[in-house]
Amino acid sequence: MFETNPTTRKIAVIGLGYVGLPLAVAFGKTGSVVGFDINPARIDALRAGQDATQEVEPDDLAEATSLTFTTDVSDLTSCDTYIVTVPTPITAGKQPDLKPLLSASETVGGVLKPGDLVIYESTVYPGATEEDCVPVLERVSGLRFNKDFFAGYSPERINPGDKTHRIADICKVTSGSTPQAADLVDALYARIISAGTHKAESIRVAEAAKVIENTQRDLNIALVNELAMIFGRMDIDTDAVLRAAGTKWNFLPFRPGLVGGHCIGVDPYYLTHKAEAVGHHPQIILAGRRLNDRMGDYVVSQLIKRMIREGIDVGGARVLVMGLTFKENCPDLRNTRVVDIIEELQSYGVTVDVHDPHADSQAAQAEYGLSLTDQPKQGTYDGVVLAVAHQEYLALAPNQFRLYGKPKSVVYDIKSCLPREASDLRL
Repeated sequence: MFETNPTTRKIAVIGLGYVGLPLAVAFGKTGSVVGFDINPARIDALRAGQDATQEVEPDDLAEATSLTFTTDVSDLTSCDTYIVTVPTPITAGKQPDLKPLLSASETVGGVLKPGDLVIYESTVYPGATEEDCVPVLERVSGLRFNKDFFAGYSPERINPGDKTHRIADICKVTSGSTPQAADLVDALYARIISAGTHKAESIRVAEAAKVIENTQRDLNIALVNELAMIFGRMDIDTDAVLRAAGTKWNFLPFRPGLVGGHCIGVDPYYLTHKAEAVGHHPQIILAGRRLNDRMGDYVVSQLIKRMIREGIDVGGARVLVMGLTFKENCPDLRNTRVVDIIEELQSYGVTVDVHDPHADSQAAQAEYGLSLTDQPKQGTYDGVVLAVAHQEYLALAPNQFRLYGKPKSVVYDIKSCLPREASDLRL
């Protein structure tokens, strides 16, 4: 029997990262929830009330009294609703990597029972839930889709590091594999989302809605990145141009910069992969991706040119890169494009020191082979690159960035967050 009362469903959240943990905590304040992750160290930390992602405060973890954490698959057997929130990265060849998603589907399939509901939140291309994940559930469980078990899709909308727009404050798109399943999925999320829900017409519509959210942002950032390149050649201050244009009510306030992270720099490749599979070669989306992927090289070319003009020996130079995470005020290193700047500088023979008050040093070493500098010394560097606008950097006196440099050095403010006179270059 398919129980449609949302208050009686027992939820398991599969994957306790930036998306899964806030979701598990929110549901854990309303009823019994099992939080499952394959990383024992992550589970141990959460049981101790510590969240390395900094997305959930210790008090919130403590308030989720009905939430338990586990790495034991057998603990999932008492649940009847499984919400999958695992990463969906891309390969080195810019193709969707569904391995984590399919592995999670195998885990859920092993405990699936008649009447169960499986909801996916991971960002995918339209059709992935029903064409890629559901067959795994059927194969492993031996059950029939939309007869014995049902599926839903409700795309994650977490914004890492954002303490204002929390999970309850963001409208949730929901969908289900049958009208009855769609109603249940919507009712489940309505219990924790104060901003309301939007029930999409189908799972494919919900999948498509999610993947175009970040594709749209990617293209808008690509536009202003190209404008920054053009205005740079014309010796026009891009920030001043954007502020002037922004005085019109319908001008969109996008800023130039590096485009990394787990969403904007990844999701468009899911859409273009599916587009090509159905016979359409996307032009605009891939053009925007190519431009944004080259921004690290552009930044370094500008910096190197300025250093040469200042008479600095590039091959023997030392540069301080301030910020490594993909965005400000969060420890998330996934797909950070700051590494493009570091690697390009190193290709010129430049020695690069990296400082970041939010990044985990062990994660930086494991992911990128980088050792973080604890405390940069004044008067040491030929170049200083403000790559991420962490609050700790913005709290510094504007002249502090020049103090890190030698008497003859170059300061590059990628984020255009310093007073104009405090830097030599900015996007």
